[in-house]
Amino acid sequence: MTSNKTQIMSDSQKWLVFAAAIGLIWFVRALGPVLMPFVVSAILAYLGDPIADRLEKWMSRTLAVVVVFFVMTLVLVLILLVLVPLLEKQISYLISQLPEYADWVQNQMWPWLQARFGLHDVDLGTEQFMTLLKENWRQAGGIAAYILSGLTQSGMAFFGFIGLLFLVPVITFYLLRDWDKLLLSFRNILPRYAEPAISKLAAESDEMLGAFFRGQILVMLALGVIYSIGLSLLGLKLAVLIGLSAGLLSIVPYLGFAVGLIAALIAVIVQYGDLLHIVLVLGVFVIGQMLEGMVLTPWLVGDRIGLHPVVVIFAVLAGAQLAGFIGMLLALPVAAVLNVLLRHANDLYQGSTLFDHDSKVIKIEEP
Repeated sequence: MTSNKTQIMSDSQKWLVFAAAIGLIWFVRALGPVLMPFVVSAILAYLGDPIADRLEKWMSRTLAVVVVFFVMTLVLVLILLVLVPLLEKQISYLISQLPEYADWVQNQMWPWLQARFGLHDVDLGTEQFMTLLKENWRQAGGIAAYILSGLTQSGMAFFGFIGLLFLVPVITFYLLRDWDKLLLSFRNILPRYAEPAISKLAAESDEMLGAFFRGQILVMLALGVIYSIGLSLLGLKLAVLIGLSAGLLSIVPYLGFAVGLIAALIAVIVQYGDLLHIVLVLGVFVIGQMLEGMVLTPWLVGDRIGLHPVVVIFAVLAGAQLAGFIGMLLALPVAAVLNVLLRHANDLYQGSTLFDHDSKVIKIEEP
């Protein structure tokens, strides 16, 4: 009787967990705009907590949080004041140069590809595309002004922007100050029989997330800075836009390198059109890859196992499909936890009789 009762309770708990997961997905989708400041703040607090823990050895927790919070705020303000206007300028320049790029594709690149690969019967429609660009490119300037106008015209978007602007710093400060207390509170409410296993899984998930967030993201930012500075020294007018894009896309190994190199080569050919600058662009990206492999990744990521690139891509796309932008933010933490759970599930499976039942091999007789 006791065994059956225990089994019934176990099944009930499984259904309860399943229902809770479905309810959580519905909750995130329904309250996505409201949850946005809290999710962003939680990510920032997660990134800043290890630094605050180290500073806590020499000062109080509140003072350590104030220092970390000040540094994070200063960095974000500098990014907004310096990077955003610069990117807007380069995006506007790119839009204004689109007819010239289209002309280069039509009159130089495409004829070369046709001659090399026999694509004479393929029509890309470049003439219509170039005509459309020449007629409309002047209306596409002022990216920041356009975005700001859109925010002011949409009440919910405007209030969401205000919420992010004012709520995120406040929520981040309080979460960062009480981060360890919150984790301890969650740990104390866990069932005692499951607490050791859940704590172990949480520690492994934290290590994987740390390898990604505190490691890979720093590598991405460092590569973006390296590419941007290198291309700027060459005088490329789209240096920062291409460099930062290549750095962010390096979340998938070699994707940022490939996309950034192709974009930089096209930009430098259109802007300069000589062999010297092409070689210099190749040198910038080769140096960036060497620094990533020999310095950045060993130093910032080390031997910790992060999320596989395919897992990252699928998680972001699935999160966006299920819960929009808020789902994209939650996708990677959820993927890290699921990755750890699947690894332990695989270990349990390989140790079970289902995987190896007395080492007997099922043989299928040939007809």
